[in-house]
Amino acid sequence: MNYILFDGDVRTSLLPFTYTRPVADIRVGILTIREKWEKYLGLTTTTITEEYLEEKYPMVEMEENIMLNASFLPTPELVNMVENLKKNEAIFKGEDVIAFFSSDDQEEIDFENYNHIEFEEDIIQINNTWDIFSNNDKAIRQDYDLLTEGRKSQPIPETVQCVGRENIFIEEGAKLTFATLNATTGPIYIGKNAEIMEGVVVRGALAMCENSVLKLGAKIYGATTLGPYCKVGGEVNNSVLFGYSNKGHDGFLGNSVLGEWCNLGADTNNSNLKNNYAEVRLWSYETGRFAKTGLQFCGLIMGDHSKCGINTMFNTGTVVGVSANIFGSGFPRNFVPSFSWGGASGFTEYKMNKVSEVAEVVMKRRNIVFDELEKKILSAVFEESKQYRNY
Repeated sequence: MNYILFDGDVRTSLLPFTYTRPVADIRVGILTIREKWEKYLGLTTTTITEEYLEEKYPMVEMEENIMLNASFLPTPELVNMVENLKKNEAIFKGEDVIAFFSSDDQEEIDFENYNHIEFEEDIIQINNTWDIFSNNDKAIRQDYDLLTEGRKSQPIPETVQCVGRENIFIEEGAKLTFATLNATTGPIYIGKNAEIMEGVVVRGALAMCENSVLKLGAKIYGATTLGPYCKVGGEVNNSVLFGYSNKGHDGFLGNSVLGEWCNLGADTNNSNLKNNYAEVRLWSYETGRFAKTGLQFCGLIMGDHSKCGINTMFNTGTVVGVSANIFGSGFPRNFVPSFSWGGASGFTEYKMNKVSEVAEVVMKRRNIVFDELEKKILSAVFEESKQYRNY
């Protein structure tokens, strides 16, 4: 069977992350949503997404296909139902379709002609950007069980002090020494060639993906994910870094999500709780205004390729778009549009030629080429996000 992940209606509410990737390639837990589905199914998947992303994320369609709503995280029960779908059958959770069978002889999909199968079990759905960190604890636990079942961890070094060692899994090539790991509050997964330096203190759940690094004396707690090649120092609570992003120095990051190729300057701090303890509102790309999150704790949402200088301070519930460069004293506004250059004193447009120069240098440091395809995607985002740059 051919499996195709589609963005669905949540694409806009998951901006700025979905400016540069399909919904399926959002990381929550240890794996991306696509990686989870492929691990369960034992097959590769393709994607229906925005036109300017299709060259990087192409769709392969066959005579018969199972279409999967990428906002839903798979479970063993759901995967079993998906694998047994028949023609004119669809799986629903309430009013939302999770999966359905399609064939090339169907000109359009009319779910009134489908046999509706209700999925009764609990399931995680990523509808909003804040759902990524809010569901990260559950997602780490699910991925931990999926990745470690029937496998044996590398030994925990003698210099590492730990409790709950049965909930710690170390992949081949990982390095850790003179660290403190508490896995009684959630599992700790240390990926291939990851490194935990001396003096690091971790309270699970924690996911460290391949080649990620926790720097000297870092303090990590509350369901945090470091994607591939991320480097993190200072204090981090309940945050997700997709990959190739750095928070290399002291400073606090809490209840936050960073995309890829982000960099936080030394002593950057974000607030994740308002002074009056009120519900946090967050910029909504759907409505063009600040929306209720239902959360008391909500920090920084930052899109791919964005950076900030030393001593940057982010207010509670700040959204930063793609390729923004923030610096200077004071608090920048709570919504920083994509391709913005400046800070609390004001912003100007960050020109595409400068964006490309920086991206090329930054990606080269990780032996990845900033090619014409990546440039075309950022150029498309530059045009799509112009409407928000009313300085």
